[in-house]
Amino acid sequence: MPVVLSGGIGSRLWPLSRAHYPKQFLPLASEQPMLADAVTRVHGAEFSAPIVVCSHEHRFMVAEALRKTGVTAGRLVLEPAGRSTAPAAAVGALIAQAENSDAVILIMPSDHLIADKAAFRDAVLSGLEAAIDNAIVTFGVIPNRAETGYGYIQRGRRINNHRSVHIVDRFVEKPDRATAERFVSSGEFLWNSGIFLCSARSFLAELATFEPDALAAAQAALDHAKPDLDFIRLDAESFAAAPSISVDKAVMERTRRAVVVPMSIGWNDVGSWNALWEISQHDPEGNTLMGDVIALDTRESYIRSEGGPLVVSLGLDNALVVATDDAVLVTTQAHAQSVGQIVDRLKTLDRPERLQRSTVYRPWGTFRVIDHGHRFQVKQIRVEPGARLSLQYHFHRAEHWVVVEGTARVVCGDRSFLLRENESTFISAGTPHRLENPGRVPLTLVEVQSGSYLGEDDIVRLDDTYGRADAMPKE
Repeated sequence: MPVVLSGGIGSRLWPLSRAHYPKQFLPLASEQPMLADAVTRVHGAEFSAPIVVCSHEHRFMVAEALRKTGVTAGRLVLEPAGRSTAPAAAVGALIAQAENSDAVILIMPSDHLIADKAAFRDAVLSGLEAAIDNAIVTFGVIPNRAETGYGYIQRGRRINNHRSVHIVDRFVEKPDRATAERFVSSGEFLWNSGIFLCSARSFLAELATFEPDALAAAQAALDHAKPDLDFIRLDAESFAAAPSISVDKAVMERTRRAVVVPMSIGWNDVGSWNALWEISQHDPEGNTLMGDVIALDTRESYIRSEGGPLVVSLGLDNALVVATDDAVLVTTQAHAQSVGQIVDRLKTLDRPERLQRSTVYRPWGTFRVIDHGHRFQVKQIRVEPGARLSLQYHFHRAEHWVVVEGTARVVCGDRSFLLRENESTFISAGTPHRLENPGRVPLTLVEVQSGSYLGEDDIVRLDDTYGRADAMPKE
């Protein structure tokens, strides 16, 4: 039973990845989001329906990603706060064990690249018998270079009854360059993939031994969980008591049950911009150029304009330049692992660019701020076919809507009417209103807001299809 962990924020891929729209929802390694790649990787006769654990802020994006893949989740579990991977995995293991006391779980991240799906499934099947025998199996990637951004696993002797399974001698944190080169040349070390296979019973028993507080908090959060549409919402107070600790730190580095299966599957954690450069196509000068980019006398660089301005490089080597419509990152390949420090600084400065891009995703579609100034703001709104916003009103602002494409059904006060392309309407402050797309194509409109206060929290929801509360961010 797959337990897919989708709680990360991908800070080293800023400015493309933001806390409210992290890398697992981005099409970085294929044409679909990385989460979609992850769940389809474990979809088939060998696997049960996945348990997906994600942040409550990402719940509708997770549901939409699953809908588009056609994969039905066994459970969609909402974390009220991030507590690293061990408490989240514990919740998944508890759910799996409640459904089947002999359940074997595959704990895996949602934001890694695995190019060879068949080889990955073979590796999982190679470790299955050991997992049934109460071992806790991790998967080590056979390295093809010295990499300082990954943790390592030193494999020991092969287990006689399991030809592809080795005892774990030790785990090593991210090494320096010289140590990494020594590890790779020895042939004894593997990259730590962060993927685990074990019985739910074995995992929970080891967690009870080494991190009982994490297990107790996960159990209490699940015992007091509440249903929320198609989701299970963990109890916030109970889950907050869990220590923030990874599966590696909580269990793998302490258990005597750890074994490792070596694998060569085209794996990459896509954890930094230079990691993305490595797996991308290069021009004859070694550059990856994406979007509106012109590169002159530039080599071995990753330059990307994602909905941003024209980016022109001249005389650059080993550079990383990523532009969105609200932020630009300029650094070097050597500093790629340190981009997370920028996100830390943005948090200290309370900058909104840490959390959200200018395009904001909602369960009904998206909106993007086009312009704003004193007492006005202009948005482009896209509503998916069949979707609708909440019935709501605002205290401090009025809104003008102009339909650009598609058909809108509008509720304004006691009236209900259709708007077609190039038609418009006005919503006064304090008037209950709702926007809906009754058609089969996306609805696009321009919204001009005017008033004394234009914050996203100026909203009262009277009715909402998606069960959101007034205290949550506005559409």
